[in-house]
Amino acid sequence: MKRIAMVVLSSYPIDVRVRREAEALRDAGTKIDVLCITQRGELTKENVNGINVFRLNLKRHRAGKFRYLLEYALFFTWSFLKLTHLELRNRYDIIHVHNMPDFLVFTALIPKLFGAKIVLDLHDPMPELFSSMINVDEKHYIVKILKFFEKICIKFANLVLTPNIAFKKLFVSRGCPESKIQIVMNSPDEKVFKYHNNSIKESRYSSKFLLMYHGAVVERHGLDIAVKAVAELREKIPNIYMVIYGRGNFLAKVANLIEELNLRDHFEIRGFAVVDEIAAFIPQIDIGVIPNRINSFTQLNFPVRIFEYLINKKPVIVPETGGIQDYFDPDSIYYFKPGDSTNLAETIFSIYSNNGESKKILKKSYNVYKNYTWELQKQQLIERELSLIR
Repeated sequence: MKRIAMVVLSSYPIDVRVRREAEALRDAGTKIDVLCITQRGELTKENVNGINVFRLNLKRHRAGKFRYLLEYALFFTWSFLKLTHLELRNRYDIIHVHNMPDFLVFTALIPKLFGAKIVLDLHDPMPELFSSMINVDEKHYIVKILKFFEKICIKFANLVLTPNIAFKKLFVSRGCPESKIQIVMNSPDEKVFKYHNNSIKESRYSSKFLLMYHGAVVERHGLDIAVKAVAELREKIPNIYMVIYGRGNFLAKVANLIEELNLRDHFEIRGFAVVDEIAAFIPQIDIGVIPNRINSFTQLNFPVRIFEYLINKKPVIVPETGGIQDYFDPDSIYYFKPGDSTNLAETIFSIYSNNGESKKILKKSYNVYKNYTWELQKQQLIERELSLIR
């Protein structure tokens, strides 16, 4: 049996992309080990649905770039030593490393010397993500350093995976051979995000026009823009109500804004939730909202939440950004102008007031999604990754 080790500075099985890929490769007949960190008091070693998981007891904190560097250094050291130990015992065929950070790929140095193939899974481009997080432009020295590391990390790998067209174009423009990179989209697992026909709202939501946001609550995701849009609509749609799933360093500001605008009767903040809880809630909603601001990262990103809403045939409002426009043309999804709460409010109201047109656009949105289901993405992952060792 072929053996694959995965390395990720995240928690397994909470990290959904890692979980989907690990289970897909397991089902394809390989033995999977995952090296990761704890998140909510998990065991440092356990078997999760046939996948061996080894965890470093390291809780992540959003506390500035120096804290990030410390976490990166601690996890790199542990995973390098742990992976080397496991390699000497198991002899892996593939080491599959997930960013961030990119340089985790060098934890696979010893397995590579023993002949293992290296897969670098670039969930996000680090230079663009960090420039958006610390609000600097591409000329900043940190961004330049990250671009340098990205280049040598890609060169070290045998195969690069990334989740959308815009990311692939970016990496190719910075020197990655196009033949070396494969898109595997973050499409939802339909065993979790199931379609529910004629779903009934919980009694407390039965009279609400229900909006939903789920994901990290950080400034670039623009939840304050959504709050302002709801404020503009409370006269036109008195029963408008938004449920927020997520946590992050912008949550306190969002909560304060809700209070300042006297919107507490129109919002519910549920905090962190596992993916199964989110999947169970989506069938009740009327609209999924993705209110991202535009910056160097969100311009390229394709939020997986789009497909998570569309599985249940729910209209979704998205910002006009390149990463989304690569997949949806203007009449196949609801776009709004990033950062413009009034335009977001107008878009919400157009769905609320024009049901016939909404159904036409939703049908087009759903048809786009069907071209990128996880079943299709899974086959591309398995065929391309396992071709390295055939």
